[in-house]
Amino acid sequence: MLRMRPRLAGFIEPCLPSSAPNPPAGGGWIHEIKLDGFRLLARRDRASVRLLTRRGIDWATRYPSIAAAVAALACRSCLVDGEVVICGDDGIPVFDRLRYGRQPQTEAVLFAFDLLELGGKDLRRAPLEERKGELAKLVRKASWAVQLNEHTVERGDIVFRHACESRL
Repeated sequence: MLRMRPRLAGFIEPCLPSSAPNPPAGGGWIHEIKLDGFRLLARRDRASVRLLTRRGIDWATRYPSIAAAVAALACRSCLVDGEVVICGDDGIPVFDRLRYGRQPQTEAVLFAFDLLELGGKDLRRAPLEERKGELAKLVRKASWAVQLNEHTVERGDIVFRHACESRL
């Protein structure tokens, strides 16, 4: 029998990437490198910080450095969408270190790529570029455990080629 967990109040399911045979072409696109890690929503409110998986499980105790960094952000509340990774000495994410590493994992980093709520204001209807701008300001002075996942407006085929060359 499959055990179902109750959904948390206010939990927002993340939008998941979908595969495509080729990178998007033409204007109007922004591109990010997809990192090899676990998707997390960092929820901060007055009472606590929760690091929520796609299924709504809180992993704050699993990634205490990320939780502390989110707690220290200069805001009343926020909901940050990102990817938690552990990088090797070459700076490339190593998924197996997340999957099979010891618990808690203090070397994990949250690469933030979207800001869904800030100070009690739902930002999901705001243009992505505006949300990313607010996110950049929010994490600019964050500790090493929360980093901005930069984006580019370069052509998709160029970004894809660069990602492949960089082993990303």
